[in-house]
Amino acid sequence: MARAWLTDRTVLSVTGQDRIGFLQGLVSNDVAAATDTALIWCGYLTPQGRYLSDFFIWHEPDRLLLDVPADHAAMLRTKLLRFRLRADVQIEVTDLCVEALWGDNAEDRGMRADPRLASAGARRIAQSLRREDTAAVSAYHAHRLSLGLPDAVDCESEKTLLIEANFDWLNGISFSKGCYMGQELTARTHYRGLVKKRLVPVQGDGPLPPPGTALMLDGREVGQMRSAIGQRGLALLRREAWTVTLHHEGTTLTPLIPDWFKDETS
Repeated sequence: MARAWLTDRTVLSVTGQDRIGFLQGLVSNDVAAATDTALIWCGYLTPQGRYLSDFFIWHEPDRLLLDVPADHAAMLRTKLLRFRLRADVQIEVTDLCVEALWGDNAEDRGMRADPRLASAGARRIAQSLRREDTAAVSAYHAHRLSLGLPDAVDCESEKTLLIEANFDWLNGISFSKGCYMGQELTARTHYRGLVKKRLVPVQGDGPLPPPGTALMLDGREVGQMRSAIGQRGLALLRREAWTVTLHHEGTTLTPLIPDWFKDETS
């Protein structure tokens, strides 16, 4: 079993009588599905349906807690409050900390299962227990990359579609909850099967290229590198590159299709 205090995460508190309905109209998943024992994971989009951020929602009796990327916290608070109008909603940055637990027997008091994949482990929020441990945080990200789980660094702000980042296959979108900001493009892409590229785990036989590096096949660009640790990473790849070996400056990249990937042609 492994664990890490995620120093790259911040927790926002959302209070007020209208908090659930307020967020319901702004995020990709069903806020009402968050319970005292179950998290939800969701995306927050531009009105045009492009990625701005993603976060986990924790339900507590008198508030919702948003487990967000630390460098998105101020932006999210500002943007969300713009939609408050007359709703009874308050959003504040807290000093709470996020811990991740994974591996064998990944259970502990106060933990809630990561809703993306069972093998992802669990998370908990605690008061002032943050420990600066860069190696532990790196080990957590190596774990998520081994599973093919995206993080904020794998998504381009105002460009990435949630389905390109596999939110539909990782329980990050509700297609039955009704309207939310950016919902039209997300739903259209899903129902028409328009997605041509997705984030795919890759393994290199040496250090992987830096994020943003164009990946080529037969002289044409078929993808871009995203985050990586060592020889494992994620790349945004066109469908024709999912099952072929790619090369970049002497490094061979092999796509590793997870068992949770689905056959959209069936």
